[in-house]
Amino acid sequence: MTTAEPDTFDYVIVGSGAAGSVLANRLTADPSVTVCVLEAGPPDRNPFIHIPAGFIKTLADPGVTWQFKTEPLPMTGGRRIATTQGRTLGGSSSVNGMIYNRGQPADLDTWAQRGNRGWGYADCLPYYRRSENRIGVADDTRGTNENAIPVTDMDWINPVSEAFIKGCVGLGIPRTRDYNSGDQAGVGYYQRTIRNGRRVSAAVAFLKPAMKRPNLEVRTNARASRILFDGKRAIGISYVSAPAAPPRQVRARREVILSSGTVNTARLLQVSGVGPADLLATLGVPVVHELRGVGANFRDHYASRLVMRAKPGVETLNQLGQGLKLAGQITRWALRRPSILATSPSHVHVFWKSFAGLDQPDLQCVFTPGSYAEGKVYVLDDYPGVTAGAWQHRPESLGWVRARSTNVFEDPEINPNYLSDPMDIRVHLGGMRLLRRMLATPELGAFLEAETLPGPQAQSDDELLDFAKKNGSTTYHLIGTARMGPATDPTTVVNDRLLVHGMQGLRVVDASIMPSMPSANTYATTLMIAEKGADFIRGREAAA
Repeated sequence: MTTAEPDTFDYVIVGSGAAGSVLANRLTADPSVTVCVLEAGPPDRNPFIHIPAGFIKTLADPGVTWQFKTEPLPMTGGRRIATTQGRTLGGSSSVNGMIYNRGQPADLDTWAQRGNRGWGYADCLPYYRRSENRIGVADDTRGTNENAIPVTDMDWINPVSEAFIKGCVGLGIPRTRDYNSGDQAGVGYYQRTIRNGRRVSAAVAFLKPAMKRPNLEVRTNARASRILFDGKRAIGISYVSAPAAPPRQVRARREVILSSGTVNTARLLQVSGVGPADLLATLGVPVVHELRGVGANFRDHYASRLVMRAKPGVETLNQLGQGLKLAGQITRWALRRPSILATSPSHVHVFWKSFAGLDQPDLQCVFTPGSYAEGKVYVLDDYPGVTAGAWQHRPESLGWVRARSTNVFEDPEINPNYLSDPMDIRVHLGGMRLLRRMLATPELGAFLEAETLPGPQAQSDDELLDFAKKNGSTTYHLIGTARMGPATDPTTVVNDRLLVHGMQGLRVVDASIMPSMPSANTYATTLMIAEKGADFIRGREAAA
């Protein structure tokens, strides 16, 4: 494509993940607007990206991911935990678990109550609907937009999963019709962003169709190194393709939009001179505008997972994922028949309460009819097994993301402060005990024989907490480092139109703006934020 000025566009979007892909599509629907998307990673040609079970390969592949790790923390047993994020077209939507989960209406109502106009559940529901194509279901809470992410039901069902669900119902947990309709509590199968056996990333659903338009240019292997300013107006981005490569620049007539994700958006702001003054001084970066909240307010979900050995003869993913049986599953996948290759990592959800008496669930639990070898990365056990995990919906523990230097090839400091708040410990332990009750039901008794992790020796709160410290992990749900809220709150970074406080022509549209953690995986809400952000940019006030 050509523009009136070389390397000058109306909008420059940094990042082609969930938010960046939606923005590129919606903004270029206006043929009079020009857009450039900068993606730090390569095109999404890796075949494992498009096979749902391929996440086992891509999460460990630095060619398509940022291999971020947390700082070693006391509450993680001194471990550094991988907080991998996508680095390719589609960003994390090309490597994530493909779960579609909106959360609870109260999550968004709380955002609005904090002074964010137009961010209540009723305000945001039209944008959730716009961003999805719910396959096979007619419901006025769900979207059927063909130019959006397809959301489908699980089609490969294992008898052990059915027994787990029935056991939960026996415990008084209702089987849900649709946990995304506004009433989350209950148990059932996850909805996924998989169609015809293939992952549908944000790049596939939104970016690739837009790339056919002459007013969009996508540049891959373009790592943003600095926001360019004229005073306090953002006018472009400087980027590099390799550590020794000379920098290039792309200019924005109207806006620079950061959609780089919770880690990279905070880092880019900081190395460009927008952030806490003391940190910028440490980095040797002149202050363009001091915003103490940049990189602060960081939250993530911390999960513990229990593993049980199944009885001999019980068929789980462990057997189906190896040898001749795996070959059979590959054949089924190639024929577009239900197959383990076309499932999400977690099969069954449970949204429930860590303790009796709560009005709404404060836990998300997952169940998979398969298990991985202890201490190994996605290597299936050589015996039949199952895994169940739990994490707190709305963690109170706050951490931070801080650039270590202006070298964008050096990973920043990532400190989620897992389990640093006493309430988080209480809810986490309640979740682990709930998992044990769900795995000990009579319905599962016909399939399972023994707990292998943490094992029967861990019974007291101290023993279970010790296990959580040594074995717990991220769920890759990173939020909050460019928190949305009124300028009167010194911890916020953007206003309720997602414009950076005190700046011009600079907007943040990604999960980093979330004021608090949704009761869910973050993907669906990030898509919603991008749809809403696109309307802000186009001067629209409500979803059409």
